[in-house]
Amino acid sequence: MSSRIGAVLRILGIGALVAGGLAVAVIALLAVLLIGPVIFWLAWNVLDLASAVGLPELGFWGIVLATLFLVIGWLGKVVITAVVFLVEPSWFDGAAEVQWPEPTFRNFVAVVLLALLASRPHAHAHERRRASRA
Repeated sequence: MSSRIGAVLRILGIGALVAGGLAVAVIALLAVLLIGPVIFWLAWNVLDLASAVGLPELGFWGIVLATLFLVIGWLGKVVITAVVFLVEPSWFDGAAEVQWPEPTFRNFVAVVLLALLASRPHAHAHERRRASRA
């Protein structure tokens, strides 16, 4: 009887370990998916980089699409562009007069936040390429 209880406890222990690891992975994924748009919103709308370069502020879906555009690779960028052209072509109707932003600390922080989003996945791609060459 005690060997059966021991076996069940060992199985439940491994199951709890796997469930805990899965929970941590899901929480990390959700944090990344939520933090990216918040960083973009902070840089674009709150720090007002949009008006600094002469572009309008973005709503929820604009922020989500712009964040994805910065974070994903080339094929994803093509898909996002195709979706915008096919689903909502009126996004391209407006005329914008884009200018270089003033060299203020606020604009610097906003550009750094956007660069942080844009550069993160590409760093991993270069690490894999260097590791495969060695």
